[in-house]
Amino acid sequence: MKLKTVTLLVVLLLVADQALKIWVKTHMHINEAITVFPDWFQLRFIENNGAAFGMHIYTGTGFDWGKLLLGIFRIAMVCAVGWLIHHWTVKRSDTPKGVIVGLALILAGALGNILDSAFYGLIFSESTPYTVAEFGGHYAGFMMGKVVDMFYFPLFQWDGVPRFLRFLVDSNNYFFGAIFNLADAYISVAVVYLLLFQYRFFNR
Repeated sequence: MKLKTVTLLVVLLLVADQALKIWVKTHMHINEAITVFPDWFQLRFIENNGAAFGMHIYTGTGFDWGKLLLGIFRIAMVCAVGWLIHHWTVKRSDTPKGVIVGLALILAGALGNILDSAFYGLIFSESTPYTVAEFGGHYAGFMMGKVVDMFYFPLFQWDGVPRFLRFLVDSNNYFFGAIFNLADAYISVAVVYLLLFQYRFFNR
């Protein structure tokens, strides 16, 4: 698989992710929901603060060290995956196309969420609905923006869920109540695919 083809794939995936996020951020109110398919699929606008492992490590000035650590980790992951794509595309002719496509999905997903954290706090105001901020009117610094999430699948309610399985439901006891974005989907699908179908390559 040629490196130019992989680069184009990453760019297209990244554009799709950012276009949807910007549309949601500029056309919907926070917590607003649009029903796509009744009873199981909604576009619901929320924002994820994105601190590593839920940490919010603030200084006296309100600086969030958890977000900074997560941002550094994401950038390191992008560099590592980018190097692997280049190496396995240019140096290893035996690399399966599926491996390269999987890594391209991971790269696009990581870049998509990095862009949210890095720049959304600078170019969008915190008002609802969100509008592009005037010069100097941003609400967060570089790498301190929030990640936009919108895909919500309230498949069914699970009342009486055991305490140790609470992570599987949301506040209304809907199973798989997590709200995520395209970038998250890219990464999740790629990781599952690589583990299930390309493990022999990685074993080598």
